Amino acid sequence: MTHAHDAGQVAGIRCGKCNITRYYKPLELREVIGNVTIDEVRDKARCQKCGSREWMSAQLFHATGGQAHTIRFRRLVEIRWGKRVVWRDE
Repeated sequence: MTHAHDAGQVAGIRCGKCNITRYYKPLELREVIGNVTIDEVRDKARCQKCGSREWMSAQLFHATGGQAHTIRFRRLVEIRWGKRVVWRDE
C-alpha cells in the first residue's frame, strides 16, 4: 500500500453482489489493514451494505483526468477500539 500511495494510485474495492464500487486512498487503507498487497486487501474486505466477503474484488489504478474529478473517496475519520467482554463458565 505504501508504494501505491507514492505512485499516486487509487484503490477501488467492488462488491459483485451489490454492484457497488468504493474508492480509497491507499495510505488510509494501510492504517486500517496494514501494509499488505491488494490481493490481501480483497481477502480482508467486507461489503458494508450486504456484509458479504465472497463477492469482493479490489484493484489499484491511476485515476485519469476525468475520473480524478468525479471519484468520491471514502475517507478515514477515526478508528475506534471497543471493549469486548468474554465470559467463561466454571
